[in-house]
Amino acid sequence: MNRRTFIGTSLAATGLAASPLAWAESVFGNSASRASSWPAEADHRVSPIGLQLYTVRGLMKTDFAGTIAKVAAVGYKEVEMAGYFDHSPKDVRAMLDSHGLGSPSSHIDYKVWETSVPSIVENAHIMGQKYLVCAWIEETQRNAPDGWKRAADLFSHAGEQCKKAGIQFCYHNHTFEFQPSATLGGKLPYDFFLENTDPSLVKMEMDLCWITVAGGDPLAYFNKYPGRFPMVHLKDWKGQGGTMADQSTRMADVGQGSIDWKHILANSGQADIQHYFVENDAAKGIDDIRISYKYLSDLRY
Repeated sequence: MNRRTFIGTSLAATGLAASPLAWAESVFGNSASRASSWPAEADHRVSPIGLQLYTVRGLMKTDFAGTIAKVAAVGYKEVEMAGYFDHSPKDVRAMLDSHGLGSPSSHIDYKVWETSVPSIVENAHIMGQKYLVCAWIEETQRNAPDGWKRAADLFSHAGEQCKKAGIQFCYHNHTFEFQPSATLGGKLPYDFFLENTDPSLVKMEMDLCWITVAGGDPLAYFNKYPGRFPMVHLKDWKGQGGTMADQSTRMADVGQGSIDWKHILANSGQADIQHYFVENDAAKGIDDIRISYKYLSDLRY
């Protein structure tokens, strides 16, 4: 089950890029050979370390409260929601509070953004969330002549409604936003969104794995659009290139793949990142989120 189906079901129940080769050389491979290009190491660290609960969706489905307890026991301080599994936001908030967890953000299906903004804003207030994220755009819409424009218009409208409620709208990428679109005259959809939406209304939750797999350079975006990226997703990938269809064999826990996290994070100051969420679409259990947490807890840059 993919992300948009999963989130949609749960909710219903309750041009810029550098060349792929150049970017791949900067983030993959032997990190020691590039050490001289990094800033002097300081005691900078990923904090707070959060988890996108899509990572443990199977466990959440069978034992919601128990999984929340296990996530907290690993050491995570924040969670990003991906559905409520028939629980009310009030009850979920109480569960999180009892384990010292905050939830600053939630992923919401595109179709819900089209029809139910007041209700998701109300839920966000109950949860104490400051960000709401559109998680996916369907392929049929992406290939439609006006599909990307309709998405940008929806984001702007949703962003206005969210802003009035004291919430920030964001969009979460995959790989397809970094592939030239014929319907946009060859422009990258990610660039189109950034150029055609108000920065105060539409911000980005950058998935640092998917942009890297697609051959894009997150640091170039951070530098060109400072302050536009308040949240990021961290998951790893084995080797260079590939497609989203390879995730079952090539996606890895953070620090266990080929992405040079130290290089990215040490040079991400322009992004103004406020929240870091571990995610692994192919995780098999709690051990996966424990490995990622340990790596990020120990990382200094």
